[in-house]
Amino acid sequence: MSEEPEVPQKEEAQRVERVPAPELDAVLGVPFKVLDDGFIRCVDYMGSDASIVQAARVSYGSGTKKVSEDRGLIRYLLRHRHTTPFEMCEIKFHVRVPMDCWRQWIRHRTANVNEYSTRYSIAIDASQKTPAGAWRVQSADSKQGSAGFLDAAQGETLTRRERELQEQARAVYNERLALGIAREQARKDLPLSTYTEAYWKVDLHNLLHFIALRMDAHAQLEIREYATVLGQEIVKRWCPIAWEAFMDYRYEGMHLTRIEIAVMSALGAGRTDDALAAAKQAGWLERNEKGLKRNRERAEFEAKLKSLNLSIPWK
Repeated sequence: MSEEPEVPQKEEAQRVERVPAPELDAVLGVPFKVLDDGFIRCVDYMGSDASIVQAARVSYGSGTKKVSEDRGLIRYLLRHRHTTPFEMCEIKFHVRVPMDCWRQWIRHRTANVNEYSTRYSIAIDASQKTPAGAWRVQSADSKQGSAGFLDAAQGETLTRRERELQEQARAVYNERLALGIAREQARKDLPLSTYTEAYWKVDLHNLLHFIALRMDAHAQLEIREYATVLGQEIVKRWCPIAWEAFMDYRYEGMHLTRIEIAVMSALGAGRTDDALAAAKQAGWLERNEKGLKRNRERAEFEAKLKSLNLSIPWK
C-alpha cells in the first residue's frame, strides 16, 4: 500500500518588522555637501540588503533549501542582471542642485520627483560659482566633453564676469518681483547656474543605473560629484553588499562585445592575423591620408586592452 503524499501545513502569517539599515539611520536627514552650495540628504528609505534576499528567496517557496548565504546570493543576482529583487528597496532624497545639472538628472525617468517651483515660490538665492582654476576646456575628441583646464589667470576674468552676470540677473529678477510681476514670468532670465531643490524617490535598481552612468569618467563633472555622494556616502551605508557587488561587476567591471571577444580570443591564441581580420571586418581599420580613421568603438576597445596591459595589434 503506497503512502499518502505529505501535504504542506498551512502556516500562520507572522508580523513582519521593518528592515533597518543602521548605518544609514545614523545619517538620515544629514545633508552631504556637493559643489559650492548644493547638497544631498536621505530623508527616508524602505528595505536593505536583507530585503533583496527576502524578495529573491520567496520564489523558492516555504521549506526549500537556501541557495547560498546572503552575500553570495546578492552578488549572483547582480552579476546575472536579475533586477526585480533590487527594486524592492526604495529611497527618498532631498537634493539641491544647479538647474543645468538638474536637466541631466531629470532625464532619468525612473523615479518619482517633486521639484521646488519658482511659479509659486521665490527662486532660491544661490547660484553655482566657478573658481578661477576650474574652467574646463572643450574636448577636441568629444563634442559633449571637456579636457583639461584653462589657465587660472585667464579664469580669474571669467569668474569675475560670472559673478557680475549672476548678480545682475538676480537684481533684475528682484526688481520685477518688487514691481508685482508674476513669479512665473519674473523668473525667465535667471541663469541655469541657479540652484533648485527637489525630492527624488527611486528604487535601488534604477539608482544604481543612475550612478553607473553619472559617476562614469565621461559624465559631466558636476553631476559626477552628486552621483559619487549618492553612491559612496548613502548607498554604501544603505545596502553595503549590493554596493560592493555593483562596484565589482558593473562600475569597475568590464563588458566585452562579440567583436571584442573575437579579437581577444585570436590574440590569446597567438593568431594576430586573425585578430586583425576580425577588426577589419568590423570596420575598425579603415584608413585615410592621416592613418586610421577615428572609430569610437575601436577606441573603447583599445582602452580595455590598455587597462589589461595588453598590446594593441594594429599599433
